[in-house]
Amino acid sequence: MCRILLSINPEYSSKIMQGIKKYEFRRQIAKRNVDEIIIYSTFPQMKVIGSVKVKGVISENPTSLWNKTKENAGICKEKYFNYFSEKKVAHAYILGEVESFFPPKNLSDYGIKAAPQSFVYL
Repeated sequence: MCRILLSINPEYSSKIMQGIKKYEFRRQIAKRNVDEIIIYSTFPQMKVIGSVKVKGVISENPTSLWNKTKENAGICKEKYFNYFSEKKVAHAYILGEVESFFPPKNLSDYGIKAAPQSFVYL
């Protein structure tokens, strides 16, 4: 099983945990096939708040990917296209079952000293 820890803005991490956001968009994805994402909610929360199973990955041009995912994207169109500006390929992890951590965990619980800029393999 391949797990990664992703740093995600609280605006989006909360939507993932609520089951509203079904895709996690990335400019780059892990080289390995990811089975599970551990969610580190960034400032001001700065905690590992849960995990989500990964059902697959979609990699396409940004417009095509938006058209396939916009109903459950959890992000507005303007922010999405700003994020992928000047990118020829956009990626989305397809999210599945969510598990919340109560209480939230610290990065140190995973042997990590600082939040990753993008992701780290666990």
